[in-house]
Amino acid sequence: MNSPLPSTRSIGLPIGLLAELTHRCPLACPYCSNPVALEGRDTELSTDDWKRVFSEAAKLGILQVHLSGGEPAARRDLVDLVAHCASVGLYTNLITSGIGVTEELIHQLFDAGLDHIQLSIQDADADSADKIAGYKGAFKKKQLVAGWIKANGFPLTVNAVMHRVNITRSAAMVELAMLLGASRVEIAHTQYYGWALPNRSALMPSRAATEKAVADVDALRKRHAGAIVIDLVIPDYHATYPKACMGGWAKQFINVTPSGKVLPCHASETIPDLEFWNVKVHNLSDIWHRSPAFNAYRGTAWMAEPCRSCDRRDVDFGGCRCQAFALTGDASATDPACFKSPHHVLMKDIAAAESSDGADTYIYRR
Repeated sequence: MNSPLPSTRSIGLPIGLLAELTHRCPLACPYCSNPVALEGRDTELSTDDWKRVFSEAAKLGILQVHLSGGEPAARRDLVDLVAHCASVGLYTNLITSGIGVTEELIHQLFDAGLDHIQLSIQDADADSADKIAGYKGAFKKKQLVAGWIKANGFPLTVNAVMHRVNITRSAAMVELAMLLGASRVEIAHTQYYGWALPNRSALMPSRAATEKAVADVDALRKRHAGAIVIDLVIPDYHATYPKACMGGWAKQFINVTPSGKVLPCHASETIPDLEFWNVKVHNLSDIWHRSPAFNAYRGTAWMAEPCRSCDRRDVDFGGCRCQAFALTGDASATDPACFKSPHHVLMKDIAAAESSDGADTYIYRR
């Protein structure tokens, strides 16, 4: 669906850019949010292409660049790209699994001007963490990398994706993040699109386990106020209201894939018939203001009922378009996470059925 193009004066400016430098990754996490069909190394943007994109981003008014993947350390030009971002005034955050990262690379990134590092962990239990990651020794390596990060003076955020296997250790994940020296921890429940969708029956936690985890993390947030920032992302399948996905479609963020496709959100390629422009052809500013995909669900004019007349339409913006499509086949439908959606019961039924399914075998990326 394509709404009429709004005046460029009515479109605000983005604040962040997610740069997926590569889809190459040594891990095989069953909840991976990257597309089911990954982009190959031979399609990746060149160093010069990425530098041009970052320069255009700074000119557009973007403040933050999140260097992600896959595993961004797989790019041999990572230090050069960080240095370029610093030279044009962009705040840089490296999002890494830690696998493939060396102590020397951490030193080089510090010297190049990297501002922040986000490290993922899969569990507070070593054996479980390695099984989830599909990589023997991942847990031990991540602790080593966290030590290098702190030794070089970087602020550290730990990201932990929660699901049935590790949800009972939500509080332990927060405590592990503090032990690693993190100033922030993100407890983010699995979003069921991308690779997580075919693994949903092995990942979906029960409502009772979810509520217990939320309570445990809230208690730690109060106990450790001032010592660590704890962000908690509530799972949609047990929610009453949807989240304001990406702060609203094409409202705050830009996502550039390894091959240069520009997306309004990480999973938007799951919606068919959207036309995505590429940085090899279009300037980033033109893409932000004029591309069909960015204007498809921007604002509120595209909304149908009950979103159109809802007093939360400028709060959650109808929720997640990708989730709406995945569950209803209609990307313009109200996100089923919302209790006002006619499809809300579908989400609740799926959560109840799959959380009790008992499946414990992952479908790994391999």
